[in-house]
Amino acid sequence: MSQAIPEVFDLCVLGCGPAGFAGAMRALDFGKHVCIIEGAEIGGAGVMYGALASKTMWEIAKDYAIANKQDRGYRAAGMSVDYCAVRRTVIEAAKEKQYQMLSQIHTYSPERWDGPGSLTLKNGWGKFISKNEVEIRNSNGKSERIKSRYFLIATGTKPRSFPNILLDQQRVFNSDGVLNFQRFPERLVIIGAGVIGCEYASIFSDFGQTVVYLVDHAKRIIPYEDEDVSDFVSDNLEANGVKIIHSAKLRTILNKADYLQVFLDFKDGHTEVIEADSAFISIGRSFDSSGIGLEALGIDTTSTGILKTDENCCLKDNIYAAGDITHHPALVNIAEMEGRFAVKHMFGKKRWPLNYDNMSTVMFFSPAVAAVGLNEKGCRSRKIPYKVAYYSNKLCSRAIAMRATNGFVKIIVSDDEQQRILGMRAAGPQVSSTIMSIAHFLDQGKGIMDVLKSVYPHPTITEGIEECLRMLLNKSVFKPHAFPEYLRIHSWHPDTGKVQIV
Repeated sequence: MSQAIPEVFDLCVLGCGPAGFAGAMRALDFGKHVCIIEGAEIGGAGVMYGALASKTMWEIAKDYAIANKQDRGYRAAGMSVDYCAVRRTVIEAAKEKQYQMLSQIHTYSPERWDGPGSLTLKNGWGKFISKNEVEIRNSNGKSERIKSRYFLIATGTKPRSFPNILLDQQRVFNSDGVLNFQRFPERLVIIGAGVIGCEYASIFSDFGQTVVYLVDHAKRIIPYEDEDVSDFVSDNLEANGVKIIHSAKLRTILNKADYLQVFLDFKDGHTEVIEADSAFISIGRSFDSSGIGLEALGIDTTSTGILKTDENCCLKDNIYAAGDITHHPALVNIAEMEGRFAVKHMFGKKRWPLNYDNMSTVMFFSPAVAAVGLNEKGCRSRKIPYKVAYYSNKLCSRAIAMRATNGFVKIIVSDDEQQRILGMRAAGPQVSSTIMSIAHFLDQGKGIMDVLKSVYPHPTITEGIEECLRMLLNKSVFKPHAFPEYLRIHSWHPDTGKVQIV
């Protein structure tokens, strides 16, 4: 049994990355006929060049670094690592996810599926002709037109380029070119100390084959986080051998026969030249609206470079947008949430309002750092009185057993009777999972006593969360007075504007 491809689709999705794929699947749930247009990689940057690929490399690097440790009763001899083999593993992981997505799309194609709705994949790039029609151009120069009731733009972003710096994706590259190496570079300069730059600095330093320079234009890496979190990341990178260069701006890169000359200008007026084998440009991502035909819809993107949607992810009339191209953080989980929400709104399905306040994030450094809710900076900017408890993993039994005590739990609560949980920062093993134990309570507006109704299993990393909350009630098993280096509490009130040690 099969069905005919509809003459007019219910939904046309431009881009099959996290937002586009999630939105298409939600429309399929509603029995809608969906056309998916993708001209490059299925899964978008989130699979091939972004989250999945980089985290696969991070996992390999972490395992390699652990295998090289000598504090666990064993010593591995003759350890070596081959970049080509690492690259093959990363590509294999990305392809595995791509083919899962592709298999599902074809399973529900009109030729194979006779149930409600369908998924039709068109290879190429879509350009709006009108609010209900796009032209699809493929790499062979052929084109066709399709009509749809609704559209979801989810074309994603590209790495931002640096003025006057030519990327050959071999020696001077961005995140799209990381897998082009044939071997580990001996000396790597990373321009940009945001999350992506710091993640790759962690990866290459964990492999131990590369001298890594991390260049930051500010005085502090990850500047939007509290100073203790930023310092923790910086200290661990430097302990891993990364040379962090602050307050510097890239002027140019000169290609020599066998090396690069990287010119850095500092705020105090002096210049430093670094010799390297490769340079990684990591200065964020941007949306290129050219070729989509948004001008035909009366939508202006030239002034902001992003698509400004309303609270329902609607751009204009029947045109929606989701993912990195909107004005929200460029995260896969946000992209999927927006893609699903946009589809629910366009087809009039019941939904909760979008909430970006308590979006959990994980930064894959060495060790990983997770965040949810407000940090201290956020509380101060909103003039919220708060208390903070800090609990080091050095007192967490599971972390001790893992020989991985480099980490912490930091929980912020309102300084009032309710003691509502406002945010959490954590570092160390398993934080990508443990962060959700607090995220759920944040969404529900719960306080300390609500969380402590549960008894945490032993020995687990989550016991650090339990003890951190107990500290705020003066009920912890281990006391700050006995371990002032590992346990501490402080508060802040807008009336005084000062931090008080509790």
